[in-house]
Amino acid sequence: MPTTSGHRSTLPICGPDRKYIKKSQIRFTRPAQMSLLAKITCYPPLGQVTCHPRTTKASESDALHFTVVLESSTAFPVQPWDVQIWHNITSPEWSATPLDNCGPSVAPLMSGKDEEYKYYRHAFSGKVVVPSSPENAQFTVRYRVNPEAEWQWVNQQQNASDGVLVFASQSPEFHSLESTASGFKKYFEELSSEIEIQPKKSEAPGSDLWHLAGEIDSARDGASEYKELALGVPASVVRYFSLVRIWSPWLGPRHGKGKFALTEDAVVCSFLRTDGVHLVLLGVSGIDNVLTVFGSSENGELVVKALNDNTKKSRFQVLASAAEDFEVALSAVVYEARKLSRPYAQQEATEKISPPVSPPPDDTVLVEKEVKAQWLAEWYDGLTYCTWNGLGQDLTEEKILRGLDSLKSHGIKIANLIIDDNWQTLDEADSQFRRGWKQFEGNPDAFPKGFKQTIKSIRQSHPNIEHIAVWHAILGYWGGISEQGELAKKYKTKRVEIKEPAVGGPISHAFDRGSVLAIDPDDVQRFYDDFYRYLASVGVDSVKADAQFFLDLIKDPEDRRRFITSYQDAWSISTLRHFSTRAISCMSMFPQAIFHSQLPTNKPAIPLRNSDDFFPDIEASHPWHIFCNAHNALLTRYLNVVPDWDMFQTSHPYAGFHAAARCVSGGPVYITDEPGQHDISVIEQMTAPTVQGATVILRPSLVGRTMDIYHDYNEGHIVRVGTYTGWAGTGSGIIGLFNISTTDKSTISHLLDFPGIHQDSHSEYIVRAHTTGKIAENLKVTDPTSLVSVTLPQKGWEILTTYPTYSHTLKSKRETGPTKVAVLGLMGKMTGAAGLRSSDIYVEDNGRLRIDLSLKALGTLGIYFSDLPEWDIGDNFMVMILGKPVPRGTVWKEGGDSSRVLAVDVLAAWEKMGLKAGWSNEVLVEVFVG
Repeated sequence: MPTTSGHRSTLPICGPDRKYIKKSQIRFTRPAQMSLLAKITCYPPLGQVTCHPRTTKASESDALHFTVVLESSTAFPVQPWDVQIWHNITSPEWSATPLDNCGPSVAPLMSGKDEEYKYYRHAFSGKVVVPSSPENAQFTVRYRVNPEAEWQWVNQQQNASDGVLVFASQSPEFHSLESTASGFKKYFEELSSEIEIQPKKSEAPGSDLWHLAGEIDSARDGASEYKELALGVPASVVRYFSLVRIWSPWLGPRHGKGKFALTEDAVVCSFLRTDGVHLVLLGVSGIDNVLTVFGSSENGELVVKALNDNTKKSRFQVLASAAEDFEVALSAVVYEARKLSRPYAQQEATEKISPPVSPPPDDTVLVEKEVKAQWLAEWYDGLTYCTWNGLGQDLTEEKILRGLDSLKSHGIKIANLIIDDNWQTLDEADSQFRRGWKQFEGNPDAFPKGFKQTIKSIRQSHPNIEHIAVWHAILGYWGGISEQGELAKKYKTKRVEIKEPAVGGPISHAFDRGSVLAIDPDDVQRFYDDFYRYLASVGVDSVKADAQFFLDLIKDPEDRRRFITSYQDAWSISTLRHFSTRAISCMSMFPQAIFHSQLPTNKPAIPLRNSDDFFPDIEASHPWHIFCNAHNALLTRYLNVVPDWDMFQTSHPYAGFHAAARCVSGGPVYITDEPGQHDISVIEQMTAPTVQGATVILRPSLVGRTMDIYHDYNEGHIVRVGTYTGWAGTGSGIIGLFNISTTDKSTISHLLDFPGIHQDSHSEYIVRAHTTGKIAENLKVTDPTSLVSVTLPQKGWEILTTYPTYSHTLKSKRETGPTKVAVLGLMGKMTGAAGLRSSDIYVEDNGRLRIDLSLKALGTLGIYFSDLPEWDIGDNFMVMILGKPVPRGTVWKEGGDSSRVLAVDVLAAWEKMGLKAGWSNEVLVEVFVG
């Protein structure tokens, strides 16, 4: 029902014009059935929060543009629909703004098959002039089939709540030099007097920054000191978002509106205010043995929770920033936190390591400073197979080889193998979580010829596997070190008390043991060096270190001081020394690790597991998995890591859903198929072969993250994961769309919603959908109708990619206007734009259009030409690879003569021409048009 005063309080009865309805169809005139007649999708969206920026010039009138797509069933005749926006934007009193019918071409549908589409599409648009001092506003949509019919309310027909509009503050822009302590106080009601507020100069332009601190007493009597301090009630909050410790190893998102309320401890809290300002707070941990998180009180106060492991009084620290852009505010506190952690992080840098640059914002893409003739792939750019779900825990040499043979028989070439849990030699116990690790050598029952022979057999039978990793827990195994094993005799050990996690997880039952035997921190560096030296000697060249949160479960404050940082440092140094960057950090999203190991930039980035596991048999876990990873990436994209969204199975009902999410994540791709259970089509959409015969994933340049920070999971909106690939300004913005609801969902996106595209982007763009190949053309950021729409079924997904077009006037086409060109990358790939290394489009002196481009891998190249239907492939095109013309059959118009996409099967041409890889790992393609 409508939720705001001013709406009709009762549902009016209406239907289409009676003269068009047969008696058998009269039931459709009932209000409850109207959704069968018309479906409404609105931009800005209903049921969501939209932040509307200020106009850049004072002389401009600030207008808010609305577009509504109405879909009516083809079972009924076309009707003269009326559509209005019902809102309180211009005054507290609600009023209607009529929208004009602008034709079906606006916001074209990018998803689904046209022949299966059974609706007429009508697009309506209009604008509302925003007053000079706007208030937080709401709106909905009402419509009717003709002027004689009653109005229908979308709220009632589609169970859609009002759209919420938050307007940016009319105050001057933020200037970090002017931050003051009093400036922070306005963001809280009854701010605590116990908190010390120090203004800081922000490294993120357009934000204010503050450092907050308070005292906490020393640990005593074998227990860490714990303190809670109510900071105050966040003021003028529309919605809030937090990343909380859903249980000890993992972070997850929590959302709300109105009164602030959390049930778990939060690491980050963000509040969207009625004035359009985002206030972001970050608890600082892992520095000086103090843990700092957030909670809430019964009356909605934000509570600082601090834990001190020191034997002296210490200080907890909180960073806070305010900005009109969430990303700016978050980056401000992260950059400042990196400064705070730097003195401690330098302790790790015992070897000379070049620090990488911090992750860039959307409009900046890192490129090589020196020109190189090849793209530099990391080990995790290869397709990886993990044994965990696919082969189970009872690992044997025979099982591993059988699983790899299955992949090989299906033509699946993996680059990396992860031998997961239970390869180690363990003692006996009634639970795996109580078993201890005995020796470096693998389990003799599972590997009777020795673990070295198993690795040798793998490499001999499957030479395409470049890297082999093994799993281990940070303390050795789930139950630590076995008292009866060789390791306990060779290394100094210490028995430590383990506390139960504050919030129970899937293995919380394992913590009734009370204590585990672990390698003493005094000897842990030698232990890890010896272990990794052994692994290297048997042919293992990478590791996955799991269960790292056990360090935070240690009870005794002295043990916590000795273990938490020592283990992190020893593991980091040993992995770099023996395996370079070939390491995966898992179950390590606890605050001390975030600040001590993952935030500093004094070592290369490695994959970090970004969420809880992929659970193939838990139906409800799959939508949540995508939602959780997309929100966690809001923080992890700023860390010195590569967020890893975990493995998945290609034969699973949610296979495409997970595959698309991994592709837009910007992280590695791991599969864990059961032998014989493979979907080749899914794998082919994620990967491509290189000229050296390897299989690589097409990883975008930037980490993917949610585009909608404040949308609650329970609201069921389509999740939008945004990323970017290519050079700044000339690359492609990508949005992955995922339906986490149990019903069909629709959404509309504007060109400006795509990462990397801003108000000052002057290019003209096209948008292409992966699953359908549909293209929306002639889109400009200044045009409010530069929109595309998508409708997804349950489990449905789509990937939309933007491409800037370049206009060139050819001699033979001067009378008909310029030719617009865009290089699409590899078609048939979920993130095919990431397969493009570089491109150059220009007109030669002879008037011929020339395109020089370089690809990372082989596949079908796509190039968009606005006037391709007017060209003949044989007469007007010449395509060359490495300076040699390709066979005629490898070039065609994708989708028929009316298509605007030229397809070049570079893979087939490479094979037919018998080309060989030279000193470069790139594919150089030249296209001539004239």
